Amino acid sequence: MRKLVLLRHGESTWNKENRFTGWTDVPLSPNGVLEARKAGQTLSRAGFTFDVAFSSVLRRAITTLDIVLDEMDLAGISRYQSWRLNERYYGALQGLNKSETAKREGDEQVRAWRRSFLTRPPTIDESDERYPGNDPKYAGLAKNELPHGESLKDTMDRVIPYWESEILPVVRSGKRVVIAGHGSMFRAFIKHIDKLSDAEIEEVDVPYGFPLVYEFDEQMMPIRSYYLGDDREIKEAIELVRRQAEVTR
Repeated sequence: MRKLVLLRHGESTWNKENRFTGWTDVPLSPNGVLEARKAGQTLSRAGFTFDVAFSSVLRRAITTLDIVLDEMDLAGISRYQSWRLNERYYGALQGLNKSETAKREGDEQVRAWRRSFLTRPPTIDESDERYPGNDPKYAGLAKNELPHGESLKDTMDRVIPYWESEILPVVRSGKRVVIAGHGSMFRAFIKHIDKLSDAEIEEVDVPYGFPLVYEFDEQMMPIRSYYLGDDREIKEAIELVRRQAEVTR
């Protein structure tokens, strides 16, 4: 049996402020640091260890992974970063408060931007400072690789090839892998691995800081998946993510 752990980063400063974040490179909040530390301790108590770690190039994921591996005394394992594991790019929504945007645009529109598989957010102009082409971090990317605003399908289109070419072979080989990443990026993984419909993925929320374990057979077919941690705390964390864009929040 092969195991894979998906770990959404701890709360960031913009998560705390309830803003659309996307590729904006914000740090963890103090609470996010505690969530990452707790995730590492939870994994250790459950008997997990890792040979290889992957993350996006965004510091909230990188810092979460740093903290987790330090808690597990695994700081020296092989690590790989890729922009293809970045969060969904929210275009012109990045920086906006989710609840305030829902008041202005309506709950259903914001839900479609956040949850639907095909709906793109308002796109961004290349002159905007938020456009990835204006960030030196992405100077090596081709123009057609730089998003102006991504649907979940768009996110999936860049994430899954990396999964299949770089991560899946490592897991298949029997190495123990952890991926530190982001909510919608992991929703793309979950849709692909669990073969969920476009409608089913709309109901999936990934909480901050709780390890999600996938178990696979030798053919890399998923056997089961489950979160590590207290069931009540996990349910509350999932509900918090679900309610972030409610007008009445």
